Amino acid sequence: MVRPFGKKTFTVDVRKSIVRGHELGAHPKILATQFGCSSSQIYRMLKNNHDDDGVVHRQAQERPRTTSRAMDRNILRVCREDPRRTSTDIQLSVTSSNEPVPLRRTIRRRLQVAGLHGRRPVKKPLICSSVPMSGGITWRWICDVWGCFSDPSMGQLKRIVGTMDRYVYEDILENTMRPWAKANLSRPWVFQQDNDPKHTSSHVANWFRRRRVDLLEWPSQSPDLNPIEHMWKELERRLKGVRASNANQKFAQLEAAWKSVPMTVVQTLLDLMPGCY
Repeated sequence: MVRPFGKKTFTVDVRKSIVRGHELGAHPKILATQFGCSSSQIYRMLKNNHDDDGVVHRQAQERPRTTSRAMDRNILRVCREDPRRTSTDIQLSVTSSNEPVPLRRTIRRRLQVAGLHGRRPVKKPLICSSVPMSGGITWRWICDVWGCFSDPSMGQLKRIVGTMDRYVYEDILENTMRPWAKANLSRPWVFQQDNDPKHTSSHVANWFRRRRVDLLEWPSQSPDLNPIEHMWKELERRLKGVRASNANQKFAQLEAAWKSVPMTVVQTLLDLMPGCY
């Protein structure tokens, strides 16, 4: 016997079998057990969907659409112009005096039908910092970056392609951080990083030993020791309201903002460090 799945989903053959069983005297509760559904579904189907010749689907009346075609196009246009807009923002943008205000739930349904779905912003990953202060952050535009700074100067802002693991981190240390430190810092200098697993891995620890780089001990649960966090906030402030059409353009904006940060801001962040210990 074929078992229907889901509420009120009976194939034509199953419905005919139910009607035939009912005509032969089978109780709806027995039919419900045989066909794996509730007895109320059997009662409802027998009441609404049968005639003298067998079984007929009763077509349900569709509710009238609350938005016009023009309104639907406006909803899609507003969303595509700025994918970060919420349903509330779209509702305010498409509201017209000639049409009723669409519900936010209706707006979300129209977007889903068009293949546009809501997304939550990407959270920041664990960030490393150093003295030179260094770190990485993920912006909503899928643009991962790593940067460092110290008292003398700002380091290079490095774009990360793919997932940043211990091998990518070692490559950044070897080919980005170390050349910059040799050119801008005088010995001795100390490198600071947090307890991100890839930073404390044996692979990266071996690199620090080979290159004779001194590390500043990072206490657990100490976000106040990370000045790079304030530097990321500074970049966010400088780029507030600036839109980018793709990740390449966003990185160019980040790089320009990074280079424009004055050293007075860096010095202020470093001056706050003694009070964090």
